[in-house]
Amino acid sequence: MPVADYLVTIGLEVHCQIKTRTKMFCGCETSFADDVNVHTCPVCLGLPGALPVLNEAAIELTILTGMLLGCRTPEKVVWDRKNYFYPDMPKGYQITQLDLPLCVGGEVPLYDHNYPKDVQKKIQRPGKRVRLNRIHLEEDVAKSTHLANSTLIDFNRAGTPLMEIVTEADLESAEEAFSYLKSLQQILVAGGVSDADMEKGQMRCDVNISVRKHEEDPLGTKIELKNMNSTSAVRRAIHYEVARQCEVLDEGGQLVQSTRRWDDALGETQEMRTKEDAHDYRYFPDPDLLPVLTGDYVDKVRSLVPELPHEKGERFQSEFGLTAYDASVITSDIELVGYFEKAVESTRAGGKKVANWLINNLLGLLNEKGVEFESMPIDPVQLGSLLNLIEDGMVSNSQARELLGELWNDPDQDVQGLAKEMGFEPADVGEIDQLIDQVIEQNPDKVSEIQAGNEKLVNFLTGQVMKASGGKANPKIVTEELRKRLLS
Repeated sequence: MPVADYLVTIGLEVHCQIKTRTKMFCGCETSFADDVNVHTCPVCLGLPGALPVLNEAAIELTILTGMLLGCRTPEKVVWDRKNYFYPDMPKGYQITQLDLPLCVGGEVPLYDHNYPKDVQKKIQRPGKRVRLNRIHLEEDVAKSTHLANSTLIDFNRAGTPLMEIVTEADLESAEEAFSYLKSLQQILVAGGVSDADMEKGQMRCDVNISVRKHEEDPLGTKIELKNMNSTSAVRRAIHYEVARQCEVLDEGGQLVQSTRRWDDALGETQEMRTKEDAHDYRYFPDPDLLPVLTGDYVDKVRSLVPELPHEKGERFQSEFGLTAYDASVITSDIELVGYFEKAVESTRAGGKKVANWLINNLLGLLNEKGVEFESMPIDPVQLGSLLNLIEDGMVSNSQARELLGELWNDPDQDVQGLAKEMGFEPADVGEIDQLIDQVIEQNPDKVSEIQAGNEKLVNFLTGQVMKASGGKANPKIVTEELRKRLLS
């Protein structure tokens, strides 16, 4: 039976580091790429007798995450010990939350622009929202580097505040999982909760997959893919694992609940261990930490909830007349949003023209030069000044694009001064009137067609005037004058 004949059910557990200055239960600095084992103390090394102290900022940011995603926060939460032995957790347990987590319920919207490019025109369930089961707060483990005959442990990461965001089993394809991760990343970054950079290990993902033949059948055997660290790898791994499970069932075999790892080089999943449930970890309340009453935290955080990307996109459409596509491109990156808003503030051209120039010209230049947006040499005020020149009839669109290229190479120049230096000064109004007269006289057949109803030919005459003026005429003004003369 082919894969298409099976129903796929997927749930995700996303582990995301919170952007705090210090660790979850001690005062050690959180860091990335520092010298190994320099940010440690008896608490995060798990030494006997060391006692944990709560990081209130981590609690607040987790509650803020819950508010971003529509969760509710119980009035009281508790801390539990999850017991297991592994080199990256030397005290033999992890402090986490089981029955009373900080956030319950909620949902994550799947933004259409966050699906893989090759499926964006054929999304099966556009506008889908994935329900969340819970968000709980815990401590991260140390980083393990496995060599041929040994393992190296870096405890700089041990104890970093870590949210685990757990979905209901609502996802039905690898592409939905891909969009979920991208959309969640976008919301977390917009909320200032986390940088959520999977390449830096700030966000990791466990994937639970099961297959069954009919809607009325109970869910199939759950197989977990552990510690996935890129959205593209998650997509590839799900496609492989779904096909593998379907093949086992087609051959009459049985699936066993297990945890597997993804080998990206081989393009396959590999079994790590079989059947693992909550009782295997012997959870019990942590005797060193009191329950937390959340009321004051909730009151403090409520005013910090920002506008979400989809809310901002809807506002940009209604306020500035952006298309849904333009709004999705701009709100896909918090840096891009800030740039757009500053450019709009600095120009009379309006948000729609800013969006057009930003998407069609500046992002095109970035792509052509192979430069990340953070390294954009042209600041938003310069873009606003450039658009003002167009609005004032000082330069044409083509001239403005030339100016943009010069600004890229020398961003410290004054926009208006550069326009004069490049000879982009508007032609004399009387001279333009004469050129319009000449073009009308030289093209009687086109004039007749325009007056007979073919108004598109006005653009042809505008081009002739522009050519005769050496590019100095403002095409908008020329077109308006032609229409006034020929169609009034």
